[in-house]
Formats: sequence, C-alpha cells, structure tokens
Amino acid sequence: MALVLTDEQTMLRETTRSFLSKNAPISHLRQLRDSRDPVGFSRPLWKEFVDNGWAGILVPENHGGLGLGYVEAGVVMEELGHTLTPSPFFASAVVAATAISRAGSDAQKSAYLPKIAAGELIATLAIDESPKHRPANTALSAKRGEGGFVLDGAKTYVVDGHVADLFIVAARTAGSPGETKGITLFLVDSKAKGLRAERTSTVDSHNAARIVFEKTPVAADRVLAEVDHGWKPLDGTLNAGRAALASEMLGAGDEAFGRTVNYLKERKQFGKLIGEFQALQHRAAFLYCELEVTRSAVLKALQTLDESFDGAGPIVAVAKAKAGQSATLAAQEGIQMHGGIGMTDEFDIGFFPKRVRVCQELFGDANFQTDRIARLNRY
Repeated sequence: MALVLTDEQTMLRETTRSFLSKNAPISHLRQLRDSRDPVGFSRPLWKEFVDNGWAGILVPENHGGLGLGYVEAGVVMEELGHTLTPSPFFASAVVAATAISRAGSDAQKSAYLPKIAAGELIATLAIDESPKHRPANTALSAKRGEGGFVLDGAKTYVVDGHVADLFIVAARTAGSPGETKGITLFLVDSKAKGLRAERTSTVDSHNAARIVFEKTPVAADRVLAEVDHGWKPLDGTLNAGRAALASEMLGAGDEAFGRTVNYLKERKQFGKLIGEFQALQHRAAFLYCELEVTRSAVLKALQTLDESFDGAGPIVAVAKAKAGQSATLAAQEGIQMHGGIGMTDEFDIGFFPKRVRVCQELFGDANFQTDRIARLNRY
C-alpha cells in the first residue's frame, strides 16, 4: 500500500486540525494546568469529540462506532500532538477499545463498546508497575477466590486513571515476573471494593494515576480473553497504543519544527534574519528529513495494524523508536534555536519537550523498542 493518506483520511485530518486549532490550542492546555483542573481535560470538549464520532473510530459499527481503522485513529492522534490537547482519546478510544473489541466476549463487547463510542464510559489500561515499561514483569497478583479472583498490588502511571470508569488490568495468575505465560487481563470497575486511585502530577500537564488494589474482588466473567493467556491480546493492545503514541509524537515534532522555522524567518540578529545563517539552515534541513522518514514509518505501522494486526509488532517498534528520536530532536532544536526566550514558560515551545518525553517512556522508549526488534528477530 502506498504511504499516503486516502482522500477520506486527508479530509479527516483537515477537519480534526481545524477543530483542534480553534477549540483546543496550546492555551487550552495552559489554562488547565494553571487552574489545577481536577479532571485535567475539558469534559465539554470531550463531548464534542464524541459528537464528531472520534471516540468510536475503532469501535465496530454494530456496537455504535464508525468501524474505521488505525490509520484514522493515528490521524487524530497526530493532530492531538500538534496542539498537545489532553483528552481520554488515547486511553479509551484507542487502547481500551482495541483490547475489548479484539479480546472481549460478545457480552463484554455489547456491554462496553457502545458506551466507549458514546463517551459514556472512560476506560484505560493498567499495565506498568515500575518506572520503566516492562509488561512481562507483571507481578500484581490475581488469586482465585469465591466466584472469581482477588487482586492485590499496584499499577503506576495509568493514563487517565483518576477519571476512568473501567480498568483493563494485567495481573499474574500463574508463573513468575518476567514470564509472559500466566498473565491474565481483567475488566475492573473503578468503584470496585479495595481499589484506590491516586492522581499523579506529570511534567507534561497531562493525566495519569497510581492505582492500588487491596484484595479487590473481580468476578470470573470479567476476565478478558482466557485465564493465563492474556499476553497475546495485551501485546496487540500495546502495539496499537505504541503506534498511536508514535503518531502523537510525530504531530508534536512537526509542530515544534514548524514553529521553529517560523521563528527563524522572523528573528533578526546582527541585522539579518537568523534563518539566513547556513548553520541553522543545515540543522533545519536535517530535522525536516528526519520527520519525513518518521512520517513514513508511522503510517506504515498504522497500515500494518489494519492489514495484519498480529504481525505488526516489528514495524510498530520501528515507528515508536523513530518517532521518539525525531520528536525529541525537534523539541530540543526548537528550544535551542529559539534561544533564551525558548526557556521561558510564557513561550509555548517549552511544552513540546515535556510531552514528547512522556510519550517516549509510555509503552516503551526507543531503547525498549530497539531491544524488542532484536528479540522479535531472534538476535
């Protein structure tokens, strides 16, 4: 498949870009941060997301969604990267919708997918238990109890965990941390007994929480997929999330680059526009090339998820690693080329390296992804 968007996908990008630039510029994120908003995102704005159909992009039509694909979800994520807009789109409409639609029973799909598409329910994945992303190291225990299981342990940096209505929790029902066999996925209500959410203050002014489970009971019919065999659906869900994060980082890097180029065309030093300095031209040209290579890798990863979901792991790892590297470079160069003003909070360019850094770490940084590529190729 050609590495270009279709006419319909291009129209979605233009519509999303227009909507976000008008309704959710970076000043929107700044206002949420400065007011210490307890939710961390705008619920009225999220309702407009829902009204536009974006919450149901990956939800099948027979469950009230649009039944589109990962390329379309990536288009929205990339535009969210341009404006750094905080919303439950990633956690609920991409990650959770993927997990439930691909691994859920018919009853689970009917119960949750229509609510996700309608914005009536915010769901999220609870996976990591340490500062670094190591999904196979899951240690949170799930022991069999009366009528189901009992969860004990904690998850860290759960995206939108403080406002989520439903958690998809990876827990260990067998084996030892480091083993992929013995991991089971559970659907846990936020109001479940023994569950406690502690909001995490993040450097990028987005939303996450630490979730503690203290003898939290979970009914047997809340198991997603099969007991002890949750790794495959979890790995596929993480791939979808990684591709979405790569799309967001591409958008953030592209926006930082665009703002920097505009500044080079406006700022004068020694009587000349600084964009006339050859050294800065070379750096800008190199960054442009890096972002274009990233754009191709990200689109290929999204297309592969749509065409061959189970075989998308390697290219998704490439896209996540490359997007993290190029977006980090774009954000750093943005600060550098803006000079002293780039270091001030009043100037918006400073928001980009913070968000990119968080997206880098979430679901595995560039080092994790390159190691994963090696392991997938049996090195």
